[in-house]
Amino acid sequence: MASPAVLHGFFASSCTWRVRAALVLKSIPFEERHVDIVQLKTHLSDQYQAVHPAQKVPALEIDGTTLVESMAILQYLEDTRPRPALAPVAPLPRARMREIVETIVSGIQPLQNVGVRGLLGSDEEYSAFARGAARRGLQTLEALLARSAGQYCVGDQLSMADLCFVPQLFNAVGRLKLDISDLPTISKLYAKLSKEEIFMKTHPRTVKHLSET
Repeated sequence: MASPAVLHGFFASSCTWRVRAALVLKSIPFEERHVDIVQLKTHLSDQYQAVHPAQKVPALEIDGTTLVESMAILQYLEDTRPRPALAPVAPLPRARMREIVETIVSGIQPLQNVGVRGLLGSDEEYSAFARGAARRGLQTLEALLARSAGQYCVGDQLSMADLCFVPQLFNAVGRLKLDISDLPTISKLYAKLSKEEIFMKTHPRTVKHLSET
């Protein structure tokens, strides 16, 4: 019997949450190992660099190898464990999914993560920059979702877009305290998806609680 996968991640990391949700959705046994990227900064150790060369989260040990970068991990899981599917089959919905994913993983998340904080002069500067970057990205996302969303980000199939969307909105609303009331498609979708079992089960608060028991 194969050993469980090992997910190296930070409980509150949106990138880690994407992968955690995919592992649970696809019923892949895994152990989550906490990497403290905020206080202890264990990601900067030589030991962790042997796991992830860029010293970021997440990293996934699976099938005798280690994968890094959340979207590369999600695609590998989709290619090797295709059920349930996390991407539409038809070309246009698949492209819509990628538009949403790229907007989040390239246009929003990197600009408001902990790595940016050290590049700015103060917490106030960081907060203003992060909120502004997230706000601009969410306005783009609203326009994209207005033409693609159904029950989920793309039609009525849960996909990688949703795995990126919910963690990012949790960060925007919970950590950055952004008001999304003027973004109707985003507001409606987040209210619905945040109550779905997969996101409640893999929520950072749930994971943190389980790690403390």
